[in-house]
Amino acid sequence: MQKIWFITGISSGLGKSLAEKVMESGDFVIGTFRQAAQVEAFNQQNEGRGFALQMEVSKQEEVKNAFKVIEEKFGRLDVLVNNAGIGFLGAIEEASVAEAKDIFETNVFGALQVTQAALPIFRKQRSGHLFQISSGAGMKASAGFGIYNASKFALEGFSEALADEVKPLGITVTIVEPGPFRTQFAGTSIKQADNQIEDYAATVGVFRKRMVEVVNQNQEGDPNKAAKIMVEVARLENPPLRLPLGKIVLNAIQAKLDSVQKDLNEWKEVAASAVF
Repeated sequence: MQKIWFITGISSGLGKSLAEKVMESGDFVIGTFRQAAQVEAFNQQNEGRGFALQMEVSKQEEVKNAFKVIEEKFGRLDVLVNNAGIGFLGAIEEASVAEAKDIFETNVFGALQVTQAALPIFRKQRSGHLFQISSGAGMKASAGFGIYNASKFALEGFSEALADEVKPLGITVTIVEPGPFRTQFAGTSIKQADNQIEDYAATVGVFRKRMVEVVNQNQEGDPNKAAKIMVEVARLENPPLRLPLGKIVLNAIQAKLDSVQKDLNEWKEVAASAVF
């Protein structure tokens, strides 16, 4: 049976590649853009294969209206992909609270709003697959990425809990953890702290410069291959809770697991002693 997908943020990057792969597979895409002209162009080019809506995940009324259209026009939803997100570079001390809130509005609260809007449809159907596009940065933090790390850690936290909550209802959750992929993430899609402190030049400053001047457009990840994998995973009876994508992210996650295991081993007796 043809699946109906709802993907946020399909104008570029992984979202665009995924929308194209979904349509190529014979499934139907409902996707979001921020600009009306983008919506019109997509609908003209993909009649019968896809349908676009103008929506920003951080705007609650736009999210509500989008799901009202989905229910009225299509009557069901099989796969939701929370793809829309923002990157951020800056030391923890450099980032203002306003800048951090801006990142969380999209990466956490935006994803939460879309998730909550889709769940009544999934519960009614007793079926549905939710992909949360996190990042390797949602598992392992690094200097210069702290605010972005925090937003993806938060996304992973509520998504992991959600997976347990909805499993008995026939709904599955997959947290996708891409490493560096060759999109505009490290270019036009990333924000930077307005304040830059010289004391962090050797750590955060080096990371910032490397992201913009070296990593951008030289990433190992192929978004088309990632999209193909996600389409295949959506057809599995028992999809994984976590789906790392890329060689670099595999090494990063393993390093995090090794670090946690080291602390557990070294401090196990002390930890166990802190009880009545």
